[in-house]
Amino acid sequence: MTEGRFTLSPATNAVLADLGVPTGQLLRAAGLPEDLFLDKQATLTPAQFYRCWTALEEISGDPALGVTLARATRAETFQPPIFAALCSPDLRHAADRLATYKRLLGPLRLGVDTEREGLTLTIRWASEPLPPQSFIAYELVSLVALARLGTRKLVRPQRITMPEPPRGAAVQAYQDYLGVPVAHGAEPTVTFTASDARCPFLTANSEMWQVFEPELRRRLADLDRVESTADRVRAALLELLPAGRCGVPDVARRLALSHRTLQRRLAAERTSFQAVLEETRHALARHYLERPDVSVTEIALLLGYDEPSSFYRAFHQWSGTTPQQARAAAT
Repeated sequence: MTEGRFTLSPATNAVLADLGVPTGQLLRAAGLPEDLFLDKQATLTPAQFYRCWTALEEISGDPALGVTLARATRAETFQPPIFAALCSPDLRHAADRLATYKRLLGPLRLGVDTEREGLTLTIRWASEPLPPQSFIAYELVSLVALARLGTRKLVRPQRITMPEPPRGAAVQAYQDYLGVPVAHGAEPTVTFTASDARCPFLTANSEMWQVFEPELRRRLADLDRVESTADRVRAALLELLPAGRCGVPDVARRLALSHRTLQRRLAAERTSFQAVLEETRHALARHYLERPDVSVTEIALLLGYDEPSSFYRAFHQWSGTTPQQARAAAT
């Protein structure tokens, strides 16, 4: 994934006003120009994006900022991809639309897994810079808020996990809002029951979706003009690998390209799908091996391998060592 830049929502000032946080104070604390939000074309890098979130959390003094923002959600502060998701027939369709257009909203990506029981959504990001854990918590909570807004029901997730769950005063606030505790897990995920995933959205609006879709596709095309095909493939693989969907057809479908066009564009960049796949798996393996809470078996599954032995063989080919030896050397 490239570092990228993300256009700020025009509603940013309204959100800050609702929280009682002065815009200038926030930007100063984040080390950014105080007049940044006056520029309609202002953009942030992921590092700047995360600094703004950290500054917001510190200035607000709110240990459960994610819950506060979810409770304060208003239609006028939505960005087009969120409106598009709410126009969907149900949560499953909304998740697919968010997975496609989420990179318009910021530096995180959304993985969608409908093959397991129910619907599991996973928050993912590039290895660097790392997002604040409280921001990841907000992203998970916002998915629950989306389900509730669409169905107008008090949807409770079946399960919600994070590598570093909320602590201290935030624990109860998150549990009260979600209806379930945030458990420890290798990845940030929220799982909804099959029934909740199929529950009709009362906000469904196919006509409105037809209005939003052309503009969203245009904005994606603008991003794609500055992203290489290899970068786009890496980003898609981050979403698809944990579900075991890492073939050319899976990635081509995600990128809305034909198999032949995808292969041709990669060849023009002097690489191949297999090379990008191996590079992505190797980088992710190194990242996960630095986390002692994730077992080697779990890493193999997260990288899309059916058997741990396949991961062992691949890792040895990449590095000339075993995963355990690489983990020991990194600690």
